Amino acid sequence: MPTWTDTDRQFMLEALELAFQGCGLVSPNPMVGAVLVKNGRVVGRGYHRRFGSAHAEIEAIRDAGKNARGSTLYVTMEPCCFEGKTPACTNAVINAGIKRVVAAMLDPNPRVNGKGVKCLRRQGIEVAVGLLKQQAQRLNEAYVTFMKEHRPFVILKVASTLDGMIATEEGDSQWLTGERARATGQLLRLMADAILVGVNTVLKDNPRLTCRLNAEKKLLRVILDSNLRLPVQSRLFQEPGPVLVFTATRQEERIKRLERIGAQVIRVRQERKGRLNWQDILNELYHRQITSLLIEGGATVVSSALEAGVVDKAYFFQAPKILGPGRLFSIGLKPRTLRTALTLKDVRHIELGDDILTEGYVYRFS
Repeated sequence: MPTWTDTDRQFMLEALELAFQGCGLVSPNPMVGAVLVKNGRVVGRGYHRRFGSAHAEIEAIRDAGKNARGSTLYVTMEPCCFEGKTPACTNAVINAGIKRVVAAMLDPNPRVNGKGVKCLRRQGIEVAVGLLKQQAQRLNEAYVTFMKEHRPFVILKVASTLDGMIATEEGDSQWLTGERARATGQLLRLMADAILVGVNTVLKDNPRLTCRLNAEKKLLRVILDSNLRLPVQSRLFQEPGPVLVFTATRQEERIKRLERIGAQVIRVRQERKGRLNWQDILNELYHRQITSLLIEGGATVVSSALEAGVVDKAYFFQAPKILGPGRLFSIGLKPRTLRTALTLKDVRHIELGDDILTEGYVYRFS
């Protein structure tokens, strides 16, 4: 195992911070940051800015110029070794005369996955892997899941009162939480490739389902609508970007009505109580190169996703309010014992003004 110094950690932390600047714009590629260091001084910085643009290593080498020769490259993921939309980064590292590479993690893409490291070592470049590995893997947890499990990483977002209500009995939910919580919700949209709601949410709230943090961000808007009740005048059709509707109906006229205004309609299997099959949904999204899916509601969709065991990570925004009878987000869950309850792991609690965010990974009891 390599021995890391505090200086090594400092430079890798900077590379991780650079990588996050590509958040929301690089998928299905990973977020990657790179720092070139020579004689204890940073001589080049770079990050992958958007899908199809130069990779982080290339940007850092360009930034360093002649100073790249004889330097150490700190990079958050192993350099790629194949030519895709951009040339192989291993070739650029070799040609720049970089003497040492420190990578936080291997690239789980089967086209790389250690081959980049071997390529560099064959050229006499010293390579060490594993510095701040956990942080790097968490930064790209969607990409890692997509590559290893061949499905999107599924994120659930719920805003509720202290008694678990996501809306009043009449369906009013604007706004349960304050501005800081809603701003954090927009950050989740920026981080995701697709956003999903049920048709009841569209009928009640008429949302646009867009990301307001970055005008470049084009989310795939996904609607679950078993019987195609989605109105053609919905505001989500007035915004640029694709809309994908999953349904079980075979009523061709309803399908054509939505297709005429630009929606894509996909039929999937229907299960008991009219719920659409989550495996079919995730398979379709995977084949569309969706690495991360954000589920926002409503209660039927939230509870069915939890019941189906497809949620990887959950964000629960809790407002200091008690509504009494209303729309309960867990209404569709089966009864459980304390031993078999759905549980969050690696939990963080964050104060957002008067609201509390509870964030964690969903532990699936087996």
